[in-house]
Amino acid sequence: MSSSPEAGNAAVGMLEQLNKASCAEDFFALLGVDYDPKHVNVVRLHILRRMGQYLVSEDFAGLSDAMVTERCKAVLEQAYADFVTSSPLDQRVFKVLKDAVAPPKPPVFVSLTTLK
Repeated sequence: MSSSPEAGNAAVGMLEQLNKASCAEDFFALLGVDYDPKHVNVVRLHILRRMGQYLVSEDFAGLSDAMVTERCKAVLEQAYADFVTSSPLDQRVFKVLKDAVAPPKPPVFVSLTTLK
């Protein structure tokens, strides 16, 4: 972690650690979030994708590393809770799942007379 007195640089510490995390369990460990390993094994990608969706709206500029850590922890807890209380099919964070419920597109009709 950065020991710089500048708050902007301090915020990079946790974000850099999260960026280097190699699995969902690393995120939970770094942020100190309790989880059920059996549940995470099933929905790990969904949880991390949702966490990313939540983090996009966060602005960490000027925050201390402790504040960044707290915000990231809260976001991971919310993302995890989303998939504890409902299924990936209900949440639909991936395009393939969104497309599965999209209204079917009308078939394209090409008249034989236009193919001359």
